[in-house]
Amino acid sequence: MLKLYVDGASRGNPGEAGAGFYLLDEDGNELLKGMRFLGRMTNNAAEYHALILGLREVLGIGGTSIEIYTDSELVAKQIKGIYNVRNRKLRKLHREAVALLDKFHRYEMIPIRREGNRKADRLANEALDGQKAKGLK
Repeated sequence: MLKLYVDGASRGNPGEAGAGFYLLDEDGNELLKGMRFLGRMTNNAAEYHALILGLREVLGIGGTSIEIYTDSELVAKQIKGIYNVRNRKLRKLHREAVALLDKFHRYEMIPIRREGNRKADRLANEALDGQKAKGLK
């Protein structure tokens, strides 16, 4: 089963935000990675954007079964239906993520500690730093 690691970062919450993800095959080999500057948003919104970005990429290469690793307890529990999605802006992102997840034959959301998600975090922050280096605010 493929393993997708996702993370979002927001400096200021809300503030400038970035998303990062990487995908491993069953043997732990990296298949792809990505990052994106997101503009101004909350950390929770950035976490959802990272998930959506990663899911789109996995579907794009024909992935059908996936384990998703996130250090966002909120996103993991909202996707699993344990927490309600009360925030109006997050509801739209949640619906989009669930619609993408419905395209997989099988998926599992696995919450992990922040320490276990360092690479995805680094990618999200690189997206932010890259925009800062370009002089974008």
